[in-house]
Amino acid sequence: MTQLPQKHQVRRGRIFPELKIPPEELAKRQAKREELGRRCRHIFEEIRPQLIDQYYNWFIAIDPDNCNYLLDPKLEGLVKKIRCHYPDGEVKLTAFRLNESGACGRI
Repeated sequence: MTQLPQKHQVRRGRIFPELKIPPEELAKRQAKREELGRRCRHIFEEIRPQLIDQYYNWFIAIDPDNCNYLLDPKLEGLVKKIRCHYPDGEVKLTAFRLNESGACGRI
């Protein structure tokens, strides 16, 4: 009986190993994200009591630099509003949901 040749499986790795981000840069980015989240959460907690009755379970995106926010009942609509109000795409916003916890989905 003829023996079938075994296929050699190539080990996969990073496509561009030279583009690996150093751990210090990753930690710096994480700290910036957490700071943005803290600032937005603080603003969210201040405005939530005023908005929760009228806009319960709506999505809200908050710009912490000027305390502006955008509201929409659907996430897709909120994304469209963000793109219209911030066309350059360089803005950093945080999205919440106007409910008791502020969470946007299931955990």
